Amino acid sequence: MFDFCTDPNALESFSWWSCYLTTGKHINFYISFFVVFALLIVTVPLILIFAFAGALLRQSKILPLRWIGVIYTSMVRGVPDIIFFLFVPIALDQGIEYLRHKAKCSDWTETIRQGNDFVVCQAAKMPVGSSAQWIHETYGFFLAAFAFSIVFGAFAANTIYGALNSVPNAQLETGSAYGMTQRQVFMRIQLPQMWTYALPGLSNLWMILVKATPLLFLLGVEDIVYYAKELGGTKTARFTYPHADWRLGYFIVLLIFYLGLSWVSEKFFDHLTSKVSKGQATLSGSS
Repeated sequence: MFDFCTDPNALESFSWWSCYLTTGKHINFYISFFVVFALLIVTVPLILIFAFAGALLRQSKILPLRWIGVIYTSMVRGVPDIIFFLFVPIALDQGIEYLRHKAKCSDWTETIRQGNDFVVCQAAKMPVGSSAQWIHETYGFFLAAFAFSIVFGAFAANTIYGALNSVPNAQLETGSAYGMTQRQVFMRIQLPQMWTYALPGLSNLWMILVKATPLLFLLGVEDIVYYAKELGGTKTARFTYPHADWRLGYFIVLLIFYLGLSWVSEKFFDHLTSKVSKGQATLSGSS
């Protein structure tokens, strides 16, 4: 990045480090921290959508809908997370390409499933082969985010389902007695008070979600774990290392990052729980 970085071997101390820490790969490493925040920002709304959908389906008076809610929450909870993290992006990607293949390549005569290979015409590829690299990376990122949303949405659905049922029935019946519709009772009484019971469980899920973000590395997304491994374990011709392996140093940086993020998250949820519980009656009495 700097003009004096032409020959790093001739530099010492601060100048050498300033050159080493501003290489193109290091810049990508710094940007990858924002990938983690982007994953959290994108998945949290999707998780809540899946969570409320699952919880409300489980409460439905229509038996088939209730079965869907139970199957969704039970199946995801009963299968190891890593299976869904690997299965969902692959299945979704192939499903999209299959539909595009049927729409764009109706004259195709070969079999799509050829042993272990999934073969579609070039026009059906997602993204198209000529697309820029950032489009491929963004597409992979959103597939991964969708997988995270499905998995954590199922766990959050159970938390919200339990929280909805924890709101005292007497308050719901009082709302109905005052002439409120079922929708008004839900929106004005049950939903606001539900958060008091749901936030402890949702805060734990948030912590688990934060700890699960390194799984982006397994899904092919170049995140902070990918770059820490690459930068710490690879020598280059321009920057020879004083030590054979610097991965420990890079992973210590990740350790500090995740501990800091967890600490901030804990303080935020403590404040939020105190705020939503203020003035509400809970099992332990009025807050």
